[in-house]
Amino acid sequence: MLKKIAPVLMTTCLLTACVTSPTGRSQLLIMPDAQVDQMGLQSFATLKQQKPISQNPQYNQLASCIAGAITQEVGGGWEVVVFEDSSPNAFALPSNKIGVYTGMITLVGGNQEQLAAVIGHEVGHVLAKHSNERASQDMAVNQGLGMVQTMSNPQTVMGQTAMGLLGIGAEYGILKPYSRTHESEADIIGMDLMAKAGFDPNQSITLWQKMDQASQGQQPIEFMSTHPAHATRIQQLQQHIPQAMALFQQAQAMGKQPRCN
Repeated sequence: MLKKIAPVLMTTCLLTACVTSPTGRSQLLIMPDAQVDQMGLQSFATLKQQKPISQNPQYNQLASCIAGAITQEVGGGWEVVVFEDSSPNAFALPSNKIGVYTGMITLVGGNQEQLAAVIGHEVGHVLAKHSNERASQDMAVNQGLGMVQTMSNPQTVMGQTAMGLLGIGAEYGILKPYSRTHESEADIIGMDLMAKAGFDPNQSITLWQKMDQASQGQQPIEFMSTHPAHATRIQQLQQHIPQAMALFQQAQAMGKQPRCN
C-alpha cells in the first residue's frame, strides 16, 4: 500500500507548488508564505511572553552582532532575542525571528564562529522554507493515507493493523527522513552563510563535536531521529569545507572580519 501513496504525493505536487530549495532540491510547498509567516510571528510573540528574556548585555551583544553579520548576507529585517534557558538550543522562525538560548552561548564559550554556525544553520531553515515544506508534507501524507483507506476500506482486524503499520511506514519512511534532509540542508546553507559573512567555517565542525560530547550518548539512533547523527553531520560538513573555505577567503578579501566577542 505504500506504493499507492507515492502517486498521491506526486499528484499533489503537480496540482500545487513544487519549487526548488537553495541547494537545488525539489520541494513541495502547499501553504501560502504569508500564512506561514503569521504562524512564525504568533509563535515568537508567545515565546517572548512565556520564557524569560536574558538581560545579559554581553550575550545580547554577541548574538545581535553575529546575527547581523549573517542576515546582512540575505537581507531583510531580523529580530534577535536571547532567552534565559540552560538548554544548548537556538531557532529561527518564518517572519525573520531568531532566538538563542543562553545555554547555547555557554556551550560554545562565547566563541563567535561556533555561534555563527548555529545561527547560520537556523537562518538556513528559514531561507529553505522548511517549516512550510514540513507542514505541506504532513498534509500530503495525511491526505494520501485517507485516500488509501477510502479506496481499500479495511474492516477486518488485519486490515486495521495494516493501516496502522502504513501510518508508521509513512512516518519513518517519508516524514522523518525529510526532517533529516532539512537538518543536513540547513547545515550546508548555514556553513555557506557564515563563510560569506567572514566567520571561519571550520568552526562549525568543532561545534558539532562539542554537541556530540554534550549529548553524552543520549541521541536516538539515526533511523528513529528527526536529526542526523552527529557523526553524519560532521562528515557532511567536512565534505563541504572546500566550497565554504572559498567563500570565506572571498569574504576576507572583501574585508569581512567580524569581531563580535
